[in-house]
Amino acid sequence: MANHKSAEKRSRQTIKKTKINQVLLSQLKNAYNKFNSNFNDKNLEAATESMRLFNVTLSKCVKKGSIKKETASRKLSSLSNKLKKIN
Repeated sequence: MANHKSAEKRSRQTIKKTKINQVLLSQLKNAYNKFNSNFNDKNLEAATESMRLFNVTLSKCVKKGSIKKETASRKLSSLSNKLKKIN
């Protein structure tokens, strides 16, 4: 347990941040899995829509600091290339 007032505060902040990150990363994984299932079904319209939702979720994660901007860009780029191949 923390011995200083500032360490106690930092501990509380860490707990809050961890919960927020868990929620955001869970939403990100769900969006990714939804895109993958639509992609595997060769459903172009649904895959495009789920790609848009994945992009929104990625942006939220970057804004909150859960993942880095470069990581989000790389993931989005790879999925975009994957989506182009279905056409």
